Amino acid sequence: MTKLIVGLGNPGSKYDNTRHNVGFMAVDNIVKELNLKFTEDKTFKAYVTSGFMNGEKVYFIKPTTFMNKSGIAVKALLTYFNIPIEDLIVIYDDLDMAVGKIRFRQKGSAGGHNGIKSIITHIGTQEFDRIKIGIGRPQNGMTVINHVLGKFSTEEMITIDNTLCKVDNAVNHYLQTNNFEDTMRRYNG
Repeated sequence: MTKLIVGLGNPGSKYDNTRHNVGFMAVDNIVKELNLKFTEDKTFKAYVTSGFMNGEKVYFIKPTTFMNKSGIAVKALLTYFNIPIEDLIVIYDDLDMAVGKIRFRQKGSAGGHNGIKSIITHIGTQEFDRIKIGIGRPQNGMTVINHVLGKFSTEEMITIDNTLCKVDNAVNHYLQTNNFEDTMRRYNG
């Protein structure tokens, strides 16, 4: 069996540590803990790395297509490596949850998230596992675009760092147990 763990975000240093890139940040954290390194794969339009966990090959990717075309890379990798959709997990930001809150879902609509919308369009289903990380709503009249493309405050980064550790633990638990429902029960919140 092979698994695909996808972090969503926008490529380029100007987007580093922005709220919309918290999916990239989560996958970067997991990959760092596993002593793996990303390389850019132009064929798949993604940064890709892989390793073995519990005898299974696990691919970690960060699409380089920008958020609203994330589905291109996800579909290409699922197809090329013949990975079933039930072995896909997508990690991304959620405006409707408080900063640092984590929610696991097994299916659902895009909820206005362009990266998820693109994945649903390209893979033809909304039934795939996801880990949503709260980034909060815009405050003081800030636009949604400026909010999601803005950086976390110092205080928020402390919360996000703790959240990224929880996500790392949750993904490791999932990869050890191959049980997303159990992982949801243990780590939701």
